[in-house]
Amino acid sequence: MVKAVLGVIGGSGIYDLPGLREVRWQKVESPWGEPSDALCFGTLGDLPMVFLPRHGRGHRIPPGEINYRANIDALKRAGVTDVVSLSACGSLRADLAPGMFVLVDQYIDRTVARAKSFFGTGCVAHVAFGDPVSPRLLDRLEAAARAEAIALHRGGTYLAMEGPQFSTLAESRLYREWGCAVIGMTNMPEAKLAREAELCYASVAMVTDYDSWHEDHGTVDVAKILAVMHANADSAKRLVARLAADFPAEHEPCPIGSDTALTYAIITAPEARDPALLRKLDAVAGRVLG
Repeated sequence: MVKAVLGVIGGSGIYDLPGLREVRWQKVESPWGEPSDALCFGTLGDLPMVFLPRHGRGHRIPPGEINYRANIDALKRAGVTDVVSLSACGSLRADLAPGMFVLVDQYIDRTVARAKSFFGTGCVAHVAFGDPVSPRLLDRLEAAARAEAIALHRGGTYLAMEGPQFSTLAESRLYREWGCAVIGMTNMPEAKLAREAELCYASVAMVTDYDSWHEDHGTVDVAKILAVMHANADSAKRLVARLAADFPAEHEPCPIGSDTALTYAIITAPEARDPALLRKLDAVAGRVLG
């Protein structure tokens, strides 16, 4: 069995968990460029954990300029087996109020200007993504939230928009008609790349506002969002701490095959593969490329 290492992608403050030991920040080099920041390594109980500030410490990097490939590659190189993504989101449903956490299980990708795959000319791969979230991770997150009395809704579609501007009223209404639950700017292509890297992945959408569709709330108010974000941060820390406390020491095989996604995905014949690209894929696809 493979030893479990929990990776957490999120904002500042999550990595100062009470009880987190042996904390060190370490820069991890990636052939895909610079990750958002150094990685924060630590141990909670007996569980190794790795934290990555998605926007960099101090929130320096906007959603559209995050190097998602370098971030996922760095986590893979750090030995991470399971990734929990924490992100602020707008709600597209009246029952998902600010302060509530939503365990996302589907995505609609409306981003247009981001590199979305580790693969390309010289090594083509097509991974299955019909079930984009690891159900076992969702089970553990739900149990942790219930144990901490955190307001939670399981299930819902995350609409990933390009940003950095918020939605127009027309867009917000359209996404509601599509049946989306929350809207954000960061989970794509993060989730797709995690699947290509054979990492189990789950999203926790932390609702901060009602986007722009709600008649009683009007357009998005950034000051109000920041206030809710600060309140959500404490709940996020409690969620991660409880999740880590109850996490298994050995990585559990994913029931939907997240951790074996590349077994049959690479299409390019061995003799036609680009050696330079293969070298960049050493961490992401090393299991199947040898």
